[in-house]
Amino acid sequence: MTDYNTVLKDLMRSVVNEGASDLHMSEGRHPTIRISGMLLPLIKHTVLTKEDTAGFLNLLLSEKNMEIFNSTKEIDFSYGFEDFRFRGNAYFQQGAISIALRLVPKKIRTIEELNLPDILKTFAEKQQGFFLVVGPVGHGKSTTLASMIDYVNSTRAEHILTIEDPIEYLYEQKRSVIDQREVRIDTVDFPNALRSMFREDVDVVLIGEMRGLETISTAVTAGETGHLVFSTLHTNSAAQTIDRIIDSFPGNQQDQIRNQLSNSLNGIFSQRLVPRISGGLVPAYELLINNSAVSNLIREKRTHEINTVIETSSQEGMVDMNRCLADLVSRGEITIENAYHFSFNPKSLERLL
Repeated sequence: MTDYNTVLKDLMRSVVNEGASDLHMSEGRHPTIRISGMLLPLIKHTVLTKEDTAGFLNLLLSEKNMEIFNSTKEIDFSYGFEDFRFRGNAYFQQGAISIALRLVPKKIRTIEELNLPDILKTFAEKQQGFFLVVGPVGHGKSTTLASMIDYVNSTRAEHILTIEDPIEYLYEQKRSVIDQREVRIDTVDFPNALRSMFREDVDVVLIGEMRGLETISTAVTAGETGHLVFSTLHTNSAAQTIDRIIDSFPGNQQDQIRNQLSNSLNGIFSQRLVPRISGGLVPAYELLINNSAVSNLIREKRTHEINTVIETSSQEGMVDMNRCLADLVSRGEITIENAYHFSFNPKSLERLL
């Protein structure tokens, strides 16, 4: 009889020891890890059976979460292993259980350690407003936000609230008071937690992900009413992010949200993790700062002009993705091929290389 606890711990140690980011467990395949973006099967482990994935899931989920999983056929969860945490998702595919686990490092790295621009600190130093980190899944959004929240934690005495599904990074109380609420465990859902935030004397709030109209609306309002709000969206660029937020509202509410967003938005940071020539990954990014020009474009339904503002406002601290990619190429950090692959506008990039 398989000792699933021992096997699971061995697989998690492989993730840690190999410097991997993710572990995949699916019926009919070897356990597979992702290192620097590449999937590698762990062939020393046997191909997994239906009993194997079910056995792992019984260890990973609480009784309550198992009930939710059986009812909804998928679930987000977190799992502690030694000094590490994993963010997980379990789901069915073709009637079989699959599990994806992402390693969340115990140590929260600083903005400098992540090779991110120092200007991000200025957004963490603000007293109110709305700041978004956007990009595809797996490109470091949560890690960037954790570094910004921990910068607040290290430099200011604030009441910080995180609302997450599931909780990823665990913060050590430094100068700030930090409360971390997990959806389904500490609160019913994001909207409920956000509504009660207004009665909890909160200064800074991290919303794990902008899900649904009510969450977006409450978050934007919070940014207008004396709170510093951080969150994420699965969008590609700053301009697309603004359109996505506005388009999530009914037509008769869109002018109102444009006005709110033009006032409360601090900035949008879009990032990608690009394979580094020397190994590992390096961030490439775009940064939109909401100045008077950007604010006017949002209000006047001219978000298609925002990219031009970013390209021509480097003196104000804005960062154009193509210029960032071209700089990484010139420093020998990434290949030209990868620069084109991660560019929003390859034709424009060609002029910079």
